[in-house]
Amino acid sequence: MSGVDAAHGITIRPVAESGLLVALGDAIDETIVARVMALTGAIDAAALPGVVDVVPSYTTLLLSFDPAVADGEELSEAVRRLAASPPPVQSVPARLVTIPVSYGGEDGPDLAAVSEHTGLAAEEVVRRHAETEYVVACMGFAPGFGFLVGLPPELATPRRADPRTKVPAGSVGIGGAQTGVYPLETPGGWHLIGRTHLHLFDRGRPEPFLLRPGDRVRFQAAGADAAEHPAAAGRR
Repeated sequence: MSGVDAAHGITIRPVAESGLLVALGDAIDETIVARVMALTGAIDAAALPGVVDVVPSYTTLLLSFDPAVADGEELSEAVRRLAASPPPVQSVPARLVTIPVSYGGEDGPDLAAVSEHTGLAAEEVVRRHAETEYVVACMGFAPGFGFLVGLPPELATPRRADPRTKVPAGSVGIGGAQTGVYPLETPGGWHLIGRTHLHLFDRGRPEPFLLRPGDRVRFQAAGADAAEHPAAAGRR
């Protein structure tokens, strides 16, 4: 069942008796993210018998199946065929989501630490973080949490040595080469540089998640007034 398809850079390995881990690379890269999302869409569109779920990540996707209905070897071959020649998939158009952020102060208690680590002034950290357009590579960790690709390399900062037991909902953080927004109050070890008052997850909305894989994201430095009026930002 496992093996590498050198022609298409794919590795497929079994996960217990009811899963396949499909790897398309080993680095956080927008090109690989795009391939993962394209293959995920192709598998969904193919409606392969026995497939229960397909969960994409940065470089991999996890395919769960019912072993009473599907054979792992046959599914592996089907995935390889789809990767080699994916059928046209009518994907959901990506959106540009603008997220207003109050940087620093009580909302961004670790901005000074990121400034010290990077050697950049706090204002420059904010400028570079906010001027970048990111891509939602995958969802995970907590409902509505989008892992974003595109953080400027010079802003990369190791996770905190002492993770917080409570990170406020809406906190914008940097963890290693990643950035993202905590949708709920949860424990977390990323450096917090700001906060948004937008709700990234709201089970009461028709569409609970503000972000979805493939969306583009821009952060907009906002004063207190903008942060209190989230209607000033959103999806385009």
